[in-house]
Amino acid sequence: MSDFWSIWITVIVVVGILGVGALLFSQSKTTLKKGEQVQTMGHVWDGDLEEYNNPLPRWWMGMFYLTIFFGIGYLALYPGLGKWAGLRGWTSVGQYKEERSQAEAKYQPLYDKYLKQDVKAVAADKEAQEMGKRLFQTYCIQCHGSDARGAKGFPNLTDNDWLYGGSPEQILQTLNGGRQGQMPAFGAAFGEEKVKDVANYVMSLSGKKHDAERAGRGKETFSTVCAACHGPDGKGNQAMGAPNLTDNIWLYGGTEKTIIETVTNGRANQMPAWKDFLGDGKVHLLTAYVWGLSNNKAAAQ
Repeated sequence: MSDFWSIWITVIVVVGILGVGALLFSQSKTTLKKGEQVQTMGHVWDGDLEEYNNPLPRWWMGMFYLTIFFGIGYLALYPGLGKWAGLRGWTSVGQYKEERSQAEAKYQPLYDKYLKQDVKAVAADKEAQEMGKRLFQTYCIQCHGSDARGAKGFPNLTDNDWLYGGSPEQILQTLNGGRQGQMPAFGAAFGEEKVKDVANYVMSLSGKKHDAERAGRGKETFSTVCAACHGPDGKGNQAMGAPNLTDNIWLYGGTEKTIIETVTNGRANQMPAWKDFLGDGKVHLLTAYVWGLSNNKAAAQ
């Protein structure tokens, strides 16, 4: 914060407090000459109910003054006057770090307990799954939804269809380091008609209704360009995060219009890295929870 804004804020606060104090003092008494009666304010209700110009009750005024003294004391102890840090040196960041440190000291032994266990064993532990679920609901539902079934552009984590692989090791790698997915835009290179041809061929791979003539032409373009990532059979490449185009599971939608939009404009996805923010223990629990979303259900069946 610059010195100007620091001074500006300080002046506003101090003038505000002094102004309120002066206003209260001016209303705390009335000046009457000897023998003079208190005047009314000119307001009359119900014929004879009048408002007199009397000072506010002492106890009420005292409460107002106490709020002013409280405000002054608060501004002395805590930040509020520009760059003044307060006598206690309190900051919201400092409080957050202190509370997090206390929580880590309390719960870290439990995280360490599960960190020593295999992911599949943790996924089978009900208490660990509840902890993983709470972590998921705190950090992951914003993208993947409360039921982990994802949304447009965000993968479903319950169907055992994985962009980068669904083994415990691959899920752990995804959570630790994040992922950066990039589908190039081919609209300018292909042209409108060739994009439609490729889209129809992609639809044919999963058995969707399509234009056979366009699909026939699109196959050549797919084999020349798209197969580099998605493979010659369209089954994708988990090492690159290229999706399987034959299983009728779509990240952005599988209609002709949506596929044309994807091929024309490309797509960009980013999965944030959680290792530094959450630490090994929490990431391990999340890995077990995410792995268990599809595998525990399959095992039960």
